[in-house]
Amino acid sequence: MDTSTPRKSGTSFLKTCFNGVNALSGVGILSIPYALSQGGWLSVLMFTTIAIICFYTGILLQRCIDSSSLVKTYPDIGELAFGRKGRIIVAIFMYLELYLVAIDFMILEGDNLEKLFPSVDFHVAGLKIGGKQGFVLIFSLLVLPTTWFRSLSALAYVSVGGIVASVILIASVIWVGAFDGVGFHERGVLVHWAGIPTAMSLYSFCFSGHAVFPMIYTGMSNRKMFPTVLLLCFIICTLSYGLMGVVGYLMYGESLKSQVTLNLPSRNLSSSIAIYTTLINPFTKFALLVTPIAEAIEDTLHVGKNKAVSVSIRTSLVVSTTIMALVVPYFAYAVALTGSFLSGTATMLLPCACYLKIRSRTCRKVGFEQVVCVGIIVVGVGLVVVGTSSSLKQIIQSL
Repeated sequence: MDTSTPRKSGTSFLKTCFNGVNALSGVGILSIPYALSQGGWLSVLMFTTIAIICFYTGILLQRCIDSSSLVKTYPDIGELAFGRKGRIIVAIFMYLELYLVAIDFMILEGDNLEKLFPSVDFHVAGLKIGGKQGFVLIFSLLVLPTTWFRSLSALAYVSVGGIVASVILIASVIWVGAFDGVGFHERGVLVHWAGIPTAMSLYSFCFSGHAVFPMIYTGMSNRKMFPTVLLLCFIICTLSYGLMGVVGYLMYGESLKSQVTLNLPSRNLSSSIAIYTTLINPFTKFALLVTPIAEAIEDTLHVGKNKAVSVSIRTSLVVSTTIMALVVPYFAYAVALTGSFLSGTATMLLPCACYLKIRSRTCRKVGFEQVVCVGIIVVGVGLVVVGTSSSLKQIIQSL
């Protein structure tokens, strides 16, 4: 397929950048300081390495798509590489990850709003609904219309909100450190070996936008600009994650909690701004998570052109994630475990494995690129094994 000729319709360069940054940046920015405190200053090298690897595997996905005009989605790549079984395996990892993170967003909203308004209860038609459950329902109603957008160009406007929220969050935390008496006096430790597995899991989760990269790429008006877009998105997100991590670690050192907002002083304007903007990110990112799942269902049922059915499918996904968040309020523990397993697989293992298989059909020579891919697969397996076992251990300890 010739990708050098710009398409007449599609998402512009700037809007694609907004969608890309929004896909990579998210609630992970809250946990970066904690990840740094777990691994120590030397873990910054690991953070940078994971960012470079994830950027490269994003480019590999593009090359896989370009190898056939029939390939448009991540599962299509799996089928091109390994047949029907490959499609099923990729689809399971990809859509399960997206679905679980969407549920995690629901739970996150309920938890944080309940902390902001601990004494709030809701009464609907004579029924008393708890604060957390009520907030989850409100969030689902607010986010529902954003999932009905069928074009990435429209989603870009929602993505801008997520990017602005991340900027405000970082600025608010820096303000607390600089002007609200907290300061940047903690020295931290050079390396904390026991915390390296946790740091690795959190770092890899921060760059797990690969499930939506094919959708973003195929939706571009000028696909040849995708490497530039991806590089720009990774640079922006790596710098913002890094800044938040260093600032938070200098502010609170070893006393950092899992979310940096939990360390901020209470009843403080800048702290309140940080917490409120934290709630915006899931709202702006939810549609990007649900859209690939909805499109897969629409393609399977051959109803993509039917707007009413499309809206029904997307509404059903929001309803099902809401029910899961309400029925299993501690599902976040399972999501953390599954996330550490799925993220490493979807961002490192599958792109390299698919690319090596597809490339082997035209080039059987073992070159530098093949060696790099095998190296990334080894690193990915290590991340999956270590991250999953570490998450399991933390879950067992919290029981």
